[in-house]
Amino acid sequence: MNTGALNDTVDAIHRAATRKAMLRLIPLMCAIYFMSFLDRTNVALAKVQLAADVGISAAAYGLGSGIFFIGYALLEVPSNLAAHRVGPRRWIARIAVSWGILSTAMMFVQGEWSFYVLRVLLGIAEAGLFPALMYMVTLWFAPADRPIAVGWIYTAPALALVLGNPIGGALMQLGGMGGLHGWQWMFMIEGIPSVLAGVLLYFKLPERPHDARWLSADEARALEARAVIDTHGHPELTSADWLAALKRPTTVLIGLIYFLNQVAFVGLYFFTPAMIHQMHVNTPFLVGLLSSSVGVGFLLGVLILPRIHRRYGNDCVYLGILTAGLVAGACAFVAASHPAARMTLLAVTAFFGGGVLPSYWAIAMKRLQGIQAAAGLAFINTIGLIGGFVGPYLFGMTETVTGRSDSGFLVIVVASVLGLALVPVFARAIRREAGAASAMSNAKAAIHS
Repeated sequence: MNTGALNDTVDAIHRAATRKAMLRLIPLMCAIYFMSFLDRTNVALAKVQLAADVGISAAAYGLGSGIFFIGYALLEVPSNLAAHRVGPRRWIARIAVSWGILSTAMMFVQGEWSFYVLRVLLGIAEAGLFPALMYMVTLWFAPADRPIAVGWIYTAPALALVLGNPIGGALMQLGGMGGLHGWQWMFMIEGIPSVLAGVLLYFKLPERPHDARWLSADEARALEARAVIDTHGHPELTSADWLAALKRPTTVLIGLIYFLNQVAFVGLYFFTPAMIHQMHVNTPFLVGLLSSSVGVGFLLGVLILPRIHRRYGNDCVYLGILTAGLVAGACAFVAASHPAARMTLLAVTAFFGGGVLPSYWAIAMKRLQGIQAAAGLAFINTIGLIGGFVGPYLFGMTETVTGRSDSGFLVIVVASVLGLALVPVFARAIRREAGAASAMSNAKAAIHS
């Protein structure tokens, strides 16, 4: 068989294996991320009732919503290194069971301090989930397929906003049954399935292609070769090298851009129900239903934008275009006054703010692998999670000062403009890194010649 025919055969095997991996893995990864996002954000629907029932103010709610991300952020790198050591299947299952228990325990909130403590513990329990999923993507999918894989995974939080808000709103209307408030029913009913999902994943999620019984030996080899070797030329780095991933300017800069995105986007979805409520919508189910507009925009973004990215040549120009779209959507919302226009612009802002997320990870994955991927992706997520704390806190403070939840859009405008300013800095760092790698390669070639 000639070389061209052999390459065609290998390509065909890899395409078939990638399709199988997408069909088998992505639904499981989406299911667990769906549950985590639902359990982390359902507190947004309880904001008004928590104020009425246990006296949690807007500022305290913003702090408690964001404080979740502190424990989550501090443990991201250690957690993902543990996933690298013990295997992502066991670690993700452990995460799901522990956070499901704590999410259910949110029904016992009695005041501000118990609210803070449970939100911190929930963040600690969930730490490492998302970077562990991203680490799995680096083990299974070639760089060209990663934007699509990550885009599919991001449909989970989008669907959690689309479906979770109406479901949570309906559960809130169970208030009075069994002597419980509606928000207590919501936390209890939505937390238990996470525990069950963690048990399911332990038995159903293979860690690497060679562990999957539904792949042939040739398919497993094709996936593993192209997932890792395509980018760097060797499959694994030693544990002594993982700190190098945290020192690279490109890692730090994509983390800072992600941080600013999360300041804007996390604040948006935690405060959207309050914004809807201030549009004189008072029924919990209707508030939840209308709040799902953010989820709809997010879902459309992660389905459409990664596919455009796959065909777009320049990563940084594409990143700049999407960030500019976020700036434009947020500015338009601030300028608009009609409720229908504002509802539409909530979706547009989420389209760009959420739809850009798979691109961040696809760009980062091109430069990280093996244990560097485990550490570097977790480090990027750590920086982003700090933004997840800062965003709701700033939204809560602006509402306290102005009396309006929608004043948080000023935070979105400022954060997204700063993120846009960092994109050309990131592009220069990529060029310098590529130049340094090329010079090192040429020096090694000269030594061996």
